[in-house]
Amino acid sequence: MLAPEPFFEPRGTPFSEFHRIKALVELGYQIDLVTYPLGQDVDLPNLRIYRCPRPPFVTRVAIGPSFLKVLLDLLLAATAIRLARPGRYAAIHSHEEAGALGVWLARRLGIPHLYDMHSSLPQQLANFSYSRSRLIRRFFERSEQAMIDGSRVVITICQALQDTVAATGAGERAILIENVMGGDVDSAAEPMPVRARWGIATSAPLVLYTGTFEPYQGLDLLFAAAARLAGTHPEARVLVVGGDPDQVATAKAAAERAGVPLVFTGRRPAHEIPAFVEACDVLASPRITGTNTPLKIYSYLRSGRPIVATDLRTHTQVLEPGTAVLVAPEPEAFAAALGRLLDEPDERERIAAAAAALAARKYSRATYLSRTREAYARLLGPAAAGVPAHSAVPSDVTGNVAAS
Repeated sequence: MLAPEPFFEPRGTPFSEFHRIKALVELGYQIDLVTYPLGQDVDLPNLRIYRCPRPPFVTRVAIGPSFLKVLLDLLLAATAIRLARPGRYAAIHSHEEAGALGVWLARRLGIPHLYDMHSSLPQQLANFSYSRSRLIRRFFERSEQAMIDGSRVVITICQALQDTVAATGAGERAILIENVMGGDVDSAAEPMPVRARWGIATSAPLVLYTGTFEPYQGLDLLFAAAARLAGTHPEARVLVVGGDPDQVATAKAAAERAGVPLVFTGRRPAHEIPAFVEACDVLASPRITGTNTPLKIYSYLRSGRPIVATDLRTHTQVLEPGTAVLVAPEPEAFAAALGRLLDEPDERERIAAAAAALAARKYSRATYLSRTREAYARLLGPAAAGVPAHSAVPSDVTGNVAAS
């Protein structure tokens, strides 16, 4: 498996990769994971992690396209080529842009390739305001098409990406496996007194945002909504979990100047997030661009807390009417929805219950495992993939999977 990210790090794609690996080892596969030299090791059975060399002075990798990622991808390629000997692997499973390398390696070894498509590469250029060059965009479009064309199976993580693959004429090779596990991780940590630790009164209505500070997340929208919420609900607080230190410092200074009731925690370990959710009254997802579903939405659905989200496809391809409050991506509308839920505990309970029912009906772990099993049956054939007639979890699959 080829994963061109810091693994493991508590953010979108690494979370998705973690749960993909966890499902595959549970289904009986052995995985050699080739990844960046940064991130926390994880202890899973039948998983070996191979890290590419680390360039001098590199301590972090920002989300989105960058020249540093190009350098790290070249080092990752060298590590993968060294490992990928004929007869060693049953298949190659590539994430994101490593699909280009995976397709080439799979052809060289004469084995099938699976492209794990977490986003549309051309769309990333817009989401991260990386470049307006038509030449670069065309290069990304051609690369994405080549990765789709060269793969026996394409996994998509949301309906928008499934539609993108279908539009290329490869819909019959695509399988939708949504990130239903969201940001969930195993944890034995004790409950954390969130309100006491961050100076929030037990009686204060509390709105929670968790995630990165990238522009597409819509934090400017959330902060503007929080300023309006302060006028109607002066006792309310908005707790913001995530962000790099420089991002948090900039946002905190701006909030203090404006007198907005925001509380920043910075990035927190993944196992702490359930405690933050337990402490809040309302969950906020203010994303404003892109079509991928935020990873947190699936765990939010199971949380027992109501969600306020922007009424855009990034949310509506998962959230059904009545399972969240969907509003226009405008500060006034977002603030009004937050205030209404803070004022109406019965409505909060009703929406949260409907969300939990939706999660149980469509976004369960059993569904995730079943679709992962199906993807590998398509990749390797039912017999090689260990898929029995009655869909029991196979225990005798021994073929290694090189994950890119």
